[in-house]
Amino acid sequence: MTGQRLSYAYAVVRSPGAETQAQLAGLRGVAGAPVTLVGSGALAAAVSEVPGEDFSESALKSRLEDLDWLESTARAHHLVIETLAARMTVLPLRLATVYLDGSRVEQMLSERQEAFAELLDRFDAHLEWGVKVYAEVPLASEPAPPSAAPGSAAADPAPGRAYLRTRRQHRQAHEDTRRAAEEAVRRTEERARGLAVERARHRPQQGTLADARGENLANDAYLVPRHLAAEFRERMLHAADDLPGVRVEVTGPWAPYSFATPAEGARER
Repeated sequence: MTGQRLSYAYAVVRSPGAETQAQLAGLRGVAGAPVTLVGSGALAAAVSEVPGEDFSESALKSRLEDLDWLESTARAHHLVIETLAARMTVLPLRLATVYLDGSRVEQMLSERQEAFAELLDRFDAHLEWGVKVYAEVPLASEPAPPSAAPGSAAADPAPGRAYLRTRRQHRQAHEDTRRAAEEAVRRTEERARGLAVERARHRPQQGTLADARGENLANDAYLVPRHLAAEFRERMLHAADDLPGVRVEVTGPWAPYSFATPAEGARER
């Protein structure tokens, strides 16, 4: 697919006026490509032309396993969405949503006018906030078991008893902190009522995505009216004030990534 240009789609918006389009004139996205708007009816999609050798369906299978490429592409993708979100209501599309050309983008918009319009109405004057709850007792700090002295018939029982006592204390501390973190999760859910209009549960982060300082027990996203955002953030930040060893992390505001429905027909050739 050398030399072919494909249409990379970032987000769906309502067709903007000339002033907004002029403001986006210098915006660049994935692969440093200029961002333009492809319209159909009352909607438009923010798109860039990208090289087919990098974004064809076959190329993406390997590209998406390249962490450096993936990070660079994700940063550019989200920069475009957040730039748009600062000016208008947006419906974010998933990373690497690619179409054969602009006419396919227009067709997608035409076929899903009603569904996209409903989502944009739902997202009007709303922001996404992320809330994560951590138990900050490291799991890997248990003491090493004592070893018997060379040549002795048996180890001194005192070090063994001390090891068992320390291990019980560690486990108890971890259980206490985990219970406290579960209480913080309950509080965040309770404090979100009356403020957030929707909630999306994400899998707690583990492995390379996890925070080394603690165990992630909750990883949620909330859709919050813009005028209630400050109160929501304040409530979440203080959800663990009297719970030692517990941390609540609040991120945002973001475009409503967690509540958007991916476009059908993406990556069609």
